[in-house]
Amino acid sequence: MNSLRIRPVETRRDLRRFLTMPRAIYADDPQWVAPLTLERLQHLDARRNPFLRGIELRYWLAFRGDRCVGRISAQINRRHLEQHRDATGHFGFLEAEDDPEVFAALLETAESDLRARGMERIQGPFNPSINDECGLLIAGFDTGPNMMMGHARPYYRRRLEELGYRKAKDLIAYDFIVGRNWPPKVARMLDRVRRHPDLRVRPLDMRRYREEVTTICRIFNDAWAENWGFIPFGEDEAHYMAHNIRPLVDANCFAIGEVAGEPAAMCVTLPNLNEAIRGLGGRILPFGWAVLLWRLKIRGVRSWRMPLMGVLRRYHGTPRGAALALLVIDALHAYHARRGVERGELSWVLEDNRPVRELIEGIGGEPYKTYRIFEKRLA
Repeated sequence: MNSLRIRPVETRRDLRRFLTMPRAIYADDPQWVAPLTLERLQHLDARRNPFLRGIELRYWLAFRGDRCVGRISAQINRRHLEQHRDATGHFGFLEAEDDPEVFAALLETAESDLRARGMERIQGPFNPSINDECGLLIAGFDTGPNMMMGHARPYYRRRLEELGYRKAKDLIAYDFIVGRNWPPKVARMLDRVRRHPDLRVRPLDMRRYREEVTTICRIFNDAWAENWGFIPFGEDEAHYMAHNIRPLVDANCFAIGEVAGEPAAMCVTLPNLNEAIRGLGGRILPFGWAVLLWRLKIRGVRSWRMPLMGVLRRYHGTPRGAALALLVIDALHAYHARRGVERGELSWVLEDNRPVRELIEGIGGEPYKTYRIFEKRLA
């Protein structure tokens, strides 16, 4: 057998290989969706993507002879350290053949790198941060991933646990059938709160698009501030996100809840791009663009994701806060139902965030995927 080599990613050609090597891992998995390579290259360009600023990110590939058999990243997120002061570095982008030696070599490489940079603990996967794709799929392999959510082989969990990794936190994804009517209890509650004179829900004002997205990020930063692993959105990140999603959305993909005219809650839905790019093999040229545009703009996608929902903290645990959360979700539910959307994914939710989990389950959401953040001491 050829000896195993771990090689750092140093060139753009290396990075392209890093991004495309999972195709071999998932070649016989009908649920996996190949990300668009061009989009991933742009996303991992720190000159373009402000979410990468402050992240010291390194990548490696594993080879047996000329065959690429695995990959991993190790990163130090300075904003995470400023927020949590826990001497924790992260690993991400983990993919590998089912070979204990490959997993051990990749994780040891990441651990040694982070230890040498002063970290005392490693957590992951983060690809590359908590505000991006994160968590390892440990349940729900029989359905494909939604946009910005990962997929994995079942053996990944076993290999990590063999190397001493343990659960830090589980993230839950909920499946939601859009065509269902609200449960009677929810319908009665909505009927009451819609008549409240101080509460109002509106779509985005597209004439003030950047400002409106900044408002959404401000509510998110307040609403999620006490959550595990939270890192706030900066203004440059909000503008980058606004620019990137602008071709995919219209005003009614967003709902802003107001109390006496003040924005106090928000909810965001995005089309499931993985439905649109399935079968393209990660390639946009020469004809992938035409297929993608037809699926998005003509045929339309039938699945969406709700990645962000939040209510200002001063309304947490209050009847008004519960009303705001229901109203923004109801507005988006009605919009997508009219357009023929069949399913939504509400993700992700921390396993111990009982108020949000109870809200989602109360409106008919069903937990169908679990993603795990693993951790290990680096002593």
